[in-house]
Order: sequence, then C-alpha cells, then structure tokens
Amino acid sequence: MNKFLLACLLFIAFGQIHAQDANTARITGTVRDVLTDSLVELVDVFVEGTKLATATAANGRYSLVVPANKSFELVFARVAYQRSSVTVRPMPAGSSKQVDVKLAPAESGLEFVVKESRIESGGMIREGVEAFKILPSTTGNLESILPSIALGTTSGTGGELSSQYNVRGGNYDENLVYVNDFEIYRPQLVRAGQQEGLSFPNIDLMRDLSFSSGGFESRFGDRLSSVLDIKYKRPDTLKTSLSASLLGGTTHLEGSFKTGKDNFRKLRYLIGARYKTNSYLLSSLDVKGEYLPNFADVQTYITYDITRDLQVGFLGNYNLADYRFVPESGSSGFGLINFALQLFTEFEGQEKDRFITSMGGVSLTYLPEKKRNPLFLKLMASRFRSDENETFDIIGDYSLRQIESDVGSGEFGKPLAELGTGTQHQYVRNFLNINLLNLEHRGGIELQKTYLGEEKSSSHFLTWQIKYQREDIFDRINEWERLDSAGYSLPYDPAQILLFSVLKTQNTLVSNRVNGFFQDTYTFRNNNKGEWRISAGVRATYWDLNQELLISPRAQILYKPLAGNTDISYRLAVGLYVQPPFYREMRAPDGKVNTDLKAQKSLHLVGGLTYDFYMGRNPKKFKFITEAYYKSLWDLVSYEIENVRIRYSGQNDSEGYVTGIDMRINGEFVPGAESWINLSFLRARERLLGVQHLTREIGATEATEVRDVPRPTDRFFNMSMFFQDYLPRNENFRMHLNFTVGTGLPFGLRGNNVVYRNTYRFNPYNRVDIGFSLALWDRNTMKYKKPDNFFKFTRNAWVSLEVFNLLDVQNQAGNNWIKTVFQQQYAIPTYLTSRRLNLRFRVDI
Repeated sequence: MNKFLLACLLFIAFGQIHAQDANTARITGTVRDVLTDSLVELVDVFVEGTKLATATAANGRYSLVVPANKSFELVFARVAYQRSSVTVRPMPAGSSKQVDVKLAPAESGLEFVVKESRIESGGMIREGVEAFKILPSTTGNLESILPSIALGTTSGTGGELSSQYNVRGGNYDENLVYVNDFEIYRPQLVRAGQQEGLSFPNIDLMRDLSFSSGGFESRFGDRLSSVLDIKYKRPDTLKTSLSASLLGGTTHLEGSFKTGKDNFRKLRYLIGARYKTNSYLLSSLDVKGEYLPNFADVQTYITYDITRDLQVGFLGNYNLADYRFVPESGSSGFGLINFALQLFTEFEGQEKDRFITSMGGVSLTYLPEKKRNPLFLKLMASRFRSDENETFDIIGDYSLRQIESDVGSGEFGKPLAELGTGTQHQYVRNFLNINLLNLEHRGGIELQKTYLGEEKSSSHFLTWQIKYQREDIFDRINEWERLDSAGYSLPYDPAQILLFSVLKTQNTLVSNRVNGFFQDTYTFRNNNKGEWRISAGVRATYWDLNQELLISPRAQILYKPLAGNTDISYRLAVGLYVQPPFYREMRAPDGKVNTDLKAQKSLHLVGGLTYDFYMGRNPKKFKFITEAYYKSLWDLVSYEIENVRIRYSGQNDSEGYVTGIDMRINGEFVPGAESWINLSFLRARERLLGVQHLTREIGATEATEVRDVPRPTDRFFNMSMFFQDYLPRNENFRMHLNFTVGTGLPFGLRGNNVVYRNTYRFNPYNRVDIGFSLALWDRNTMKYKKPDNFFKFTRNAWVSLEVFNLLDVQNQAGNNWIKTVFQQQYAIPTYLTSRRLNLRFRVDI
C-alpha cells in the first residue's frame, strides 16, 4: 500500500528523475520473431567484449546500461534463433536509445531486422496482453480493461456488467474494432449490462493491441471516436491453456505443422472457447429472482503458407448469449437523510433473450520476401450475421413509501407513509436479423529508401484500400407498456383504458456501401537531429440508401529529437471524421426509420507528447503520455442512454463539441510488474437545433437560458489505475489492483428531456477490484528450486482470489421511473453489483 501511495504522489508530481552515471548510457527495446511478430523472451542481450549483459523478460522487453561516448556491438542471441548484432554509434552520457529488433529463426534463412525509431505508428498506443490475463475482471472481456490503459477511455453506465466503453465524450457506437484487419460488429438490441455476453476479442489468442483515442490515420474506418486494432498470434510451437472460475472458464490451443518438401510451409492454428455465467454477480442486485445467464463462444484463426510469399487465412467465430430471468421482488432506497424513500416491488412473469452472432472471414496475403521495394497485397472477404430476440412479459406491483430515518426512533427503518402504489406491465417481442457481406482489398508499398549522406535517410510508404459492404436488415418490433397509479391507468381517460406506450413496426432495409482510402507515410531521419514521420491521407465513402458521398482528409505529424539526452516525441493530428448511420441511429423512438439520415461529422485536432524516463533508486523505465484535443461536432443524432441501451432521435438535430486533456504514466513501480495510471478531464456539450435550452439553479424561481447542455457522456473527471505489486521476498505472490473513480454522468426527465436537457447527474462512480495471485509453478523460475512440483508438466500455473467492489460502493446504473396519477415522476435509482469474491485457476501448457 505504501508503494501504491508513493506511485500516486510520483504521478502527480511527475516524479523525481535520478541522473545516470556520467560514463554510461542506456539502451532499451523489444525483441520479436521476424516471422510471427510475437515477443521473444530469454534472449541474451550483451555488449560484445564486456560483461554488460541482460536478458529479455516475458514481455520481450530489455534494458541495458552501456558505455557512453563510444561505438560498440550490441549482440542478441537465443537458442533456435540466428545470433545477430547491431553497431551502436556513440551515445552521449546519460542518454537513452530505443533499439527494437526482430530475430529470424535458425531454419528460416531470413535476415535480422533492426528498428531504432521510438515513434509509434500514427500515434497509436501499442501494448502486449500478457499482464492483462490476470487482471481482475467481472466480464472476462478485453474491453473492460481499456479504461486502465487507454487515453480518455471510461466505462459506460453498465459499469462492471458491461464491456462497452466511451472515448472522449463519444458513445459505444462510435468505436471501431478490428481483428487482423477484419472489422468487428456487435449485437444491437442489448439494453442492460446483465444481458451482455462475450465480446469478440479473445485475449488468449491475441498477440498485441493498438489503440487510438482520436486523430487516427486514414487507413482506419469511419467512426467519430476511437479505433482498437487487435492482432492475433501466428504460433510456431504447441501450447494450450485452461482457466476456470466462479464466473466461467476458457481454454485455447495453438500450434503449427510443417508441410511440403522444403519443410518450410506451415499450417498455423489458434482455437479458443469461452464460457461465462454471471448469475453469481447478478444475485447481488436490488431485484431478486432467478438469474439464468449463459454465454459461450468458439473462435478460430488458421493460416497456411501456400508459398514463402503467399498466405491464406481464416477467422471464424460463433457467439451465443442466452439470458433468462424470473424476477420475484425488488427493494431500493433513496432520498435524503430527513426524507428517505423506499420502492418495494413484487413481480410476476419472466424475460428470455437470445443473441446469436457469427462471423467468418477469409484473407489472401501476398508479401514477397525479396523485393527491392517492400510490397504487400491483401484480399479479404467476410460475412457477419446477427439473430437477436427479446421476449419478456413482466408485471411489477410497486409501493412507494416514506421510511423513518431517525436513528433514535423505535420505528427506524419502518414505513411512515405510503406515497403511491401502482403497476408497471412491460411486454416485448422484438426480433432483429442483420446480414453483412464485405469484400475488400488492401495494399501497400514502401518506395526505395533514399540515403542523403551517411547520417540522413528518407522513405515513403504508400497504403490503400477499397471495400464493398452489402447490408440486409430485418427488424420487427412489438412492445408496449402499461402504467397504473392508484388504480388509474396512465395516461388517464375516463372513457377508455390507454396504454402508456405502444410500439409496433416492421422494417426491411437492403443497401450497399463503398469506401476506401489512400495514404502516404513519409519518414525522414537525421541521426544527428531527429526523425520526422508525416502521414497524410484521404478517405471516401458512399452509401446508396441516402446517396451521400463523403470525403474525409486526415493528417498526422510525429517528431522525435535524436540529439541530446531526453527521450521524447511529439505528435499533432488533424482530420475530418465521419460516421455514416447504421440501423440503430436511423430508428427513431416511434420505430420509424429515417433513410435520409446523414452522417455525423467531426473535426479532430489532437496534440500530444510521449516522454520516456528513468526513475527510482535502481532506475526503472517509465513512459508518460499526454494529449490535449478539441472535437467540433455537427449533423449529430441526439440520443439518450438507459443502462447500456442507446435511444436515438433518428434526426440530424444536434451540434456540439468535446475538449479535454488525457495523461497516462506506466512503468515498473516495482521490478518486473508494470502498472498504469490514467487521468482525464473533458467537457462534452451539445445543442439541439431549434431549441432554446433552459436551466434552473437550486433555489432559483426563474429559469435561465444556456447556449449548450451536457452530452449524455459528459464525465468531467476520470481516473483509472491498474497497479501490481508482490511480496519483497516472494515474487510468486502478487497483488493486482484495478481502481476507477469518475464524476457522474448526466440524465434528464423521462419523456421530457428537451428544453431542460440532462440537468441531473448520477452519483460519482468509484470502484476498487483487487486480486491476489499465487504462482503454483513457473518453469522459468522454479525449474531447479522445485523439481518435483505437481504442475511441472505446465509452463506456469497460478491460482488467484479476486474481490470485486472491495469497498462495497453502490454505483448507479440508471433509473426506474415511477409516475403518479398527478403527473409526478420519481427517479428510482437502480444500482450495480455489490462486493463479491471470485476464485480463479489457470494453467498454461
């Protein structure tokens, strides 16, 4: 805990940087396999002819103190790989340099690759995933950890039950997700976090991820907020894993086969299966009953090297989310210390939901080994299908009571008065079927590198894409709601009984989209001054349904000084980002579909820097990243959020802006255990066109006019942290802490959230999840210490105890609205899960 507090103080003060020895410098970097691009551990890294040496860690990283002011040979050696070296020019005392290398397997005949650039491609943050496999998570989904590592990323109102995330004032639908260049889609009808199943990315199959919170390159598609780019592994050796917990289990298998006379062609395969049930978590919700959630998926990624230059790949997924719920009763309290209220409800009926999604994609990649100008060409075809069913028929008889809140009273906690009784009856039979067909070509070529003297070089890398998408959507909605207050149906009519809301529609849409981009990335390097990387490109998209043609130019500039002792890089991005509507944006609350809806548009301006430094008694490397941004928004489709369900207006009826600043620091506060701390501030505002917004301050008798109002995702402050530690004399016993705190999200009155829009806020969100893991076996560290260990047949095995919501905080997920016959509305808070324990076991073989 002392180390944890120290880390926070260091983060706020930006740390005290210790000077290095005047006669030394430092080299850091990563070592990867040139064929699979996977990180390689246990690689010996040393300075030729000296005793200066180290080895790469499990994440492929190394750090080595080297002589200053003189040239030397840096050698990389490992069994089964070619021994390789690179000449390092004289480095100033106290300076640092990044040297990333790719080793070639001994049998491949390929060459060693060295990269001394520290500039990240397109400003993307790239991370390995090994550390995240043991992070306490209630969803089991990769997206739930993004707030801990990605800039400007926060969890939505679904909290720990949902894997949806907001990025810099955007909503869930504004985020792009790619897996091996295939765009990933998700179900549309999910309305609550407890209905969510498993998201597409499987962390057991992943090699690494890259994430951009805005200002991303033209090569990524048309969304307003962010892009998550995931790459799956291309394994060479046979490995498998198995994990189990009170919330489900996972397993995966990976490996390869050598085929052909030349013993080079390889069939590589990844197979993963997951199962999740969160009934244990849901039992802590305010509404009691029988929760029967079952979520499962099977996924595979297979590649085959037809020749040394040609590869075919297949990515497939089948995902089932089956949610059943039979509510019995519910009780929730709210109000003030001198005016406490309680809503008690008895239910009858049940809910049955089923979401089935499947995806299959085939790719053909041409990547010639020996070519003067490196080239790649890729053809892709994929199909996505989603069958979604919502069926529930639930009656709730409720009683709203005032509760005695005087602790000294003998009636403390008992009802004082009954403020209202009534019935809420919800009936839903909704069905949605989505079929998407994609055909795509991607390509790239690096023009010949030009050497402008011994210290200077430049190159151009051209990339392009053309994509066709056909959409076939069928939607049938049949839902109604009946409200009764004190025996009177609402809305009240003495001549007839009326339902509170009725929605019955049926829509069929068939349409075609075409989009593409062209981008040039120019790199200029002067070893004595610095490196520039300028990416400029343009995207174009056309949709035949609304007949809208969109052109969106984007540009990024990255600069890294190479002179001096400071390891820092700067970036600036500007561009036009558009989001053509998908089906959900087009469907208005009354069920009508607006086929003339135009794309939402945003102008991004992002500036930031990355600073690498060393800190501590035994200097460890840390990375500080910060970005400031401004996004101008127009042609927006306004919306409201209920739990995780987004209700769009179906009209381009809003404009606004988002501005803010994000900061992140990560590094090894304790050796061998990397931690991340994120801090974000933002302001997200909007204005409904043709509406004069008003607000009324507490105690004021008259309303005042305001120019704009908060967007539903306006969270001014958010801080998230993933911190790791271990016992000083026993690194096998570790602690993993996931901490999040943020200001509350805004909301407005149900059915009247226009003029006085989003004038209320949820309570601040704060949550602490902690895990304690014990390594039962680690082949790298226990092989000689415990030769008779029961788990010695595995690579590693560990068991962990996780405590979710350690502080048992009641975080709000939304509101249940109660309306009386006198037109009074009460917002009854609905809360997320309380404290729960989880036991998890995992082995890697």
